[in-house]
Amino acid sequence: MEHGNVIEAIDIKKKYKGFALDIPEVQIPKGFATALIGENGAGKSTFLNILTGIRLDHQGTVRYFDEKETDVEQVKERIGYTGPGNYFLPHWTVSQVAKISGLLYEMFDAARYQELCRRLGIDESGSKKVSSLSDGNRMKLALAAALARKTECLIMDEPASPLDPLMRDCLCGMIRQYLEEGGGEHSVLFSTHNIADMENVTDYCVIMEHGNIVESGFVEDLKEKYVLVKGEAKDAEAAQKILYSYSGSAYGFEGICMAERLDALAGMDIHVETPSLSQISVAVMKENSSLKMY
Repeated sequence: MEHGNVIEAIDIKKKYKGFALDIPEVQIPKGFATALIGENGAGKSTFLNILTGIRLDHQGTVRYFDEKETDVEQVKERIGYTGPGNYFLPHWTVSQVAKISGLLYEMFDAARYQELCRRLGIDESGSKKVSSLSDGNRMKLALAAALARKTECLIMDEPASPLDPLMRDCLCGMIRQYLEEGGGEHSVLFSTHNIADMENVTDYCVIMEHGNIVESGFVEDLKEKYVLVKGEAKDAEAAQKILYSYSGSAYGFEGICMAERLDALAGMDIHVETPSLSQISVAVMKENSSLKMY
């Protein structure tokens, strides 16, 4: 598949007490929606903070927009960002968010912001303070502010986490619309715990564990690399030695198998299916996690 890269990170290192982010290289393809997946503490937020310039105390190089820029300050007008928690100062009002965004970014469209706020059920003209909004409405406000700008890349840290199921579906629609409007020039990178809810808008995924990239690729390619296998209990013990991930009961077993090892299951009474991105991600995380509760 021919495509450029909206972001390329090389030799990224950041150390904390008891944790180290160490990414030799990762590329985020241009024109697609990329999901950054990993369990709590995997390093997703730290990595996104480095990509957006929130954290500068790291080693390594980040290149933007087909490797032409390495200074995030030079590309801040082209990148929109939403983050969890207190993204806006708590005493700001919804209308002040628009005024301040207009001062910070040349390509901020106040009329577009008001339209998005109305669509998302937020009173854009009132004096309601950010601190009085629910977590979900604070995320909606951040989305409205980011999407009201003319950008080429959106970077979103856990945008779906505080949202209800209906709004998560709406978020997927907003991401698809943003990509379509760009005609191949718009890109989205988001971290998520809600893999199943965001799968239908995910083109490419990067899976992190312990500060490392343990898997990445286009979803359609990963669904050829990994297959879902279901079988009878009589074959469970033999299959477990071959499968990448495994779960079993008295009635049978299922697990993820590397496609290249599928022939090793020949002779067993099995059924093979295409796995979901959620099933692949959980299998990869289990294989690389320090948690041993399963």
